[in-house]
Amino acid sequence: MTAEASRAPRALWHGRTLALVGIVLVALNLRTAVGALSPIFDQIAVDVSLGSIGIGLLGTLPPVSFAVVGLFAPALHRRFGLEPVVVVALAVMLAGHLVRASSGSYLALVLGSALAFAGMGVANVLLPPLVKKYFPDRIGLVTSLYATIMAIGATIPPLVAVQLADSAGWRVSVGVWSVFAVLALIPMVTLWVRTGRARTRAVAGPALDADADSPGAGAVEHVEHVGRIARSPLAWSLMLVFGLTALNAYAMFAWLPEILLDTTTVSPAEAGALLSLFSVMGLPASLLVPILAVRMRSVGPVIGVGVACYLLGYLGLLLVPGAAPWLWVALVGLGPLLFPLSLVLINLRTRSHAGSVALSSFVQSFGYGLGALGPLFVGVLHQATGSWMTPLVFLAATGLAVIPCGIVVSRGRMLEDEWHN
Repeated sequence: MTAEASRAPRALWHGRTLALVGIVLVALNLRTAVGALSPIFDQIAVDVSLGSIGIGLLGTLPPVSFAVVGLFAPALHRRFGLEPVVVVALAVMLAGHLVRASSGSYLALVLGSALAFAGMGVANVLLPPLVKKYFPDRIGLVTSLYATIMAIGATIPPLVAVQLADSAGWRVSVGVWSVFAVLALIPMVTLWVRTGRARTRAVAGPALDADADSPGAGAVEHVEHVGRIARSPLAWSLMLVFGLTALNAYAMFAWLPEILLDTTTVSPAEAGALLSLFSVMGLPASLLVPILAVRMRSVGPVIGVGVACYLLGYLGLLLVPGAAPWLWVALVGLGPLLFPLSLVLINLRTRSHAGSVALSSFVQSFGYGLGALGPLFVGVLHQATGSWMTPLVFLAATGLAVIPCGIVVSRGRMLEDEWHN
């Protein structure tokens, strides 16, 4: 546990209500664009030529964008500061939503999606440092809150997309999520203005701390941190825990209905409902895991539960898929409890704000890049073998691969300790 986290906690609203509202609203925006298109591709195809390859490209854009754009977040933060970059990321998301909603061609649809996902990729990386800056004494609680809000933001759009498209048209169904970006901009712009004023007042006073969140603060130190993080066993291990979790999640979102339709007697409607069950299982984990992680001496048992859920769920789908498909899906859906655990560990395994930014960028950028390979690998293995046995064995093996990485991140060692040794 970090020194900041060990301080006596104060009320969430004590001088930082605006920051809490901003964090919650930013989190709400981080997944809305991901699931807003796929349920209404038929309606979109009336106006925009898609095709299976085009739809596949749109499906791979989120994790690829998160991976690529997230790498630039530390440099942007170092140059401009935390709040300004989050504000610009929200503005880019807003532009992306609007471009998607007004698209008259496939190229415009891809461009709008890329803009929305680029803004999300930057905000993904900077949200943990934002929590560390304003809530160092409430890291577990606030991480739990924003991870749950992220899960809700991913769940709502696909649930209402068809109804919105039927009643108001697909453009409204796609563009309505821009409202949440506008709402998030209000508290974040206000925070930006406040931090700018505080920085101006501090110029004539004592020198700012090298770890303060101001443009250019600790720039040399930050560059050194970025160079060292690639040599950190902790950073690589946490990235692999995050990335293997993302790989399983994206693979399941892409292929679970097909797996169930081919191996059980469920109907297409039931397969869709089971995919929703897989998604919903992440909500209680997002709420509880970060709070537990802060209080536990070692997060090893939490990692063990996640791995066990993966293995039991995949074994069920392999051996007796039709016996209790809802149980196997629920178990696999509990495996991604490792996702909110990884988010809170970004802050619990760093002592400084610069360390949090660097670790968040490394873990999320490379982790999402690994996650993007999940649907591809599963599809290739299925096509090569003609069955789902090999893909499911592969996914179970990735769950087992979390164990050695989990041992490393469970030791309680800080990232900065590895930098200085």
